[in-house]
Amino acid sequence: MHDLGKLKRLSEWPEVRVSIETAVASVVGEIPKERVDLQLKTLDELSFPGYTRRRVSYFVTDWERVQAWLFVPDGKDEVPAILCCHQTVPQGKDEPAGIEGDPKLAFARHFAEQGYVTIAPDTITAGDRVPLKHEPFDTRSFYKDFPKMSAIGKNVADHSRALDVLCETKRVDPARLGVVGHSFGGYNGLFLAGYDDRIQCCVASCAFTRFAEDKKPERWVSDGGFVHLPKLKEAVDSKSFPFDWEHLLARIAPCPTLIVTALNDDTFSNTKSCAKAVKQAQSVYRLLGAQGALEQFVHSDGHRVTQDTLDMMDDWFERWL
Repeated sequence: MHDLGKLKRLSEWPEVRVSIETAVASVVGEIPKERVDLQLKTLDELSFPGYTRRRVSYFVTDWERVQAWLFVPDGKDEVPAILCCHQTVPQGKDEPAGIEGDPKLAFARHFAEQGYVTIAPDTITAGDRVPLKHEPFDTRSFYKDFPKMSAIGKNVADHSRALDVLCETKRVDPARLGVVGHSFGGYNGLFLAGYDDRIQCCVASCAFTRFAEDKKPERWVSDGGFVHLPKLKEAVDSKSFPFDWEHLLARIAPCPTLIVTALNDDTFSNTKSCAKAVKQAQSVYRLLGAQGALEQFVHSDGHRVTQDTLDMMDDWFERWL
């Protein structure tokens, strides 16, 4: 793995970036680049004070439609838009929409109230995308259909299509797209920001701990449930990883990115290591002239989003998007 702290000249970065991209691609697997016709449809629509909430559907592949909640604030001017990724909850998109679940994770509703267009889609195995006769977050049927992909790669592809939806939505400034997520949603947002240059601002809460210092790195390659990155299994077994989270963060540079970390996270172990990942990646941000565009907010409120966290997110998007 590259020690990003040893990078001294900007001229060194392109070669290192290619090396990182190759390492990440070897684990994430194939990500389709073809764009099918979205055939975006509005299934129903409700008006609330300050915004309209639509339930929409669109194609992510030639045969696969996805449903999402789309929030459009009142007004006429073009506004920035935020993709809101859900955490590991069976209801999927309904939690960020504020319909069911933790109110503090109702990101799509919250940021619509702040004046952003927002979208909250289901990922595979959640919400309306749970396969027949399967439990939520069971990826067996996915890998049967897409053996050369990873579930993370599939989420990148599908979330990229959600950005397409935002770009086709009236009142959206397509040059000002952001992504936010907590836990499962947080790391899906980080991977998306690394693959899709349209993301101009990213916020990830309680999203990771460094692979090399994780007490349970097998979480990414487990045999049951949601198998995130099966091609990482050999690295987990040998404890020799082709990349770590600082490399993923560096790949996102110079996109403004806020990492929210809980020191007492009961889901991710050794979250103090996140500071090392951020510090290493900040070396690349500085080389790219984006010092201050990668920051970390640390708290001791456990694996959750608090009002303080929401306030930090508000400030970050207002500043950068």
